[in-house]
Amino acid sequence: MGAVDTYAVVTLLPQMMASLELPIDHIEQATPIVSGFLAGYVVALPLLGTFSDARGRVPAYAVGLLVFGLGSLLTASAGSSAVLISGRTLQGLGGGALVPLSLALAADLFSGARLAPALGGVSGVQEAGSVLGPVWGAALAGWLGSWRGVFWLNLPLAAVLLGGLLLTAGRDDPRAEPPRLNGVDWLGAGLFGLALGLVVLALYPDDPSRHPLNSTVVPLGLASVAAAAAFIWWQRRRPEPLIGGAMVRSPALWASLVANLLGGGALIIALVEVPLLGRGVYGLSTTSAGLLLTRFLVGLPLGALAGGLLAGRLGRRITAIAGLCLAAVSYSLMSTWGGQELTSSPLRAELELALAGAGFGLVIAPLTSAVIEVAGPRQHGLGGSLVVLARTLGMVLGLAALTAYGLARFQRIFDARSCGIPGGADLGQQVSALEACTKGALLQEYHELFLIAAAVCVLAAVLVAVWLRAPGIPSDQLPANPLPRINAAR
Repeated sequence: MGAVDTYAVVTLLPQMMASLELPIDHIEQATPIVSGFLAGYVVALPLLGTFSDARGRVPAYAVGLLVFGLGSLLTASAGSSAVLISGRTLQGLGGGALVPLSLALAADLFSGARLAPALGGVSGVQEAGSVLGPVWGAALAGWLGSWRGVFWLNLPLAAVLLGGLLLTAGRDDPRAEPPRLNGVDWLGAGLFGLALGLVVLALYPDDPSRHPLNSTVVPLGLASVAAAAAFIWWQRRRPEPLIGGAMVRSPALWASLVANLLGGGALIIALVEVPLLGRGVYGLSTTSAGLLLTRFLVGLPLGALAGGLLAGRLGRRITAIAGLCLAAVSYSLMSTWGGQELTSSPLRAELELALAGAGFGLVIAPLTSAVIEVAGPRQHGLGGSLVVLARTLGMVLGLAALTAYGLARFQRIFDARSCGIPGGADLGQQVSALEACTKGALLQEYHELFLIAAAVCVLAAVLVAVWLRAPGIPSDQLPANPLPRINAAR
């Protein structure tokens, strides 16, 4: 539900803007609808991950669903942009719990060679939400007659899920460990989440047509640095810091987190640029350009499922390297697209997009299992949160870099091409020549971006090859029944 709702807003945003009388040509006024959700999502990850390690997965799920439901209520009933942004932020805070808690629960229930396939299944469901979300949002809004109905529907769904959780609480693990709430570094988790949430707000462009970063990047950046400094200061004074020394010193942890960060940065290039390429260069309609991306998105959950199975058989390192290399090769092939791939002969482009998505999907389970094993059974929630954090921040950083590069590079390419528009030609010929020159400049820019994404994937593969050699916690040292706080509080 959280994954579907995250992506549903992609197709609902124009309707939401029109309903609140926000001018469609001032998209920057709607930016907080997206950035607020992302900031809330990032802030919630360490907080609710830590909460679940202390009080159990079911209480943390319940808190996440309640906050998500409250956010959905505010969003659906919003009569102003302020209420809408508040609702979306609360949705992010609640939704930030659902994915890492699902990963942590899988790690509670499975260990050793069974861990990666379980994580692959969870990740496959999560990535399927990215496929269904835009379609679900558009179809449901059309059927119900309003975008608000999509968010109203979240309320009974959240209530049913919450009721199911409470009814089944305590049945699976009668030997669950007692709560250890007082031993959790709540202040550290809050400062950590706050610092990262401010980074998201600072980097997310509020007017991408003019500048690559938020217009308030300086004060937000300074506030983020202050929160990070306070977090470090506090951690040095804690006998049991949020992220312990064993985790910080683990090469496997850093390999997985940095690879997730780089992978998120490379992933966002396809998510943003493929629809723009379809519209701006190949003349596809908005719907056709959006549907083109579904080839990539379908590959993600399929790759995630396959990655879990392969990691259990071939090992994390080989599977992760294979996925990153597959994504790099696919991006390299995409950088050679000419003028026919998306129109007269789309099969090649569709196959390459699907393979790129599958490559990114293959990486998820092996890297996630590496982080969760390093975190250990007592911090599965925090481990799952760190994985999602790294990928989300990578996407935000990639979007900022993509916007900055695109704004500057297109103008340089266009100026260097010397279009040679005939001065004596009629207006129609001049317009045609200008359009051809613009499309050529755009195509060259997209080629370069795909090559950059391929290089980022190769760099991530090298880091995994070198650093993931170092083991995390060996599976034979894990408890025989690592079922911690699944239902510790009822």
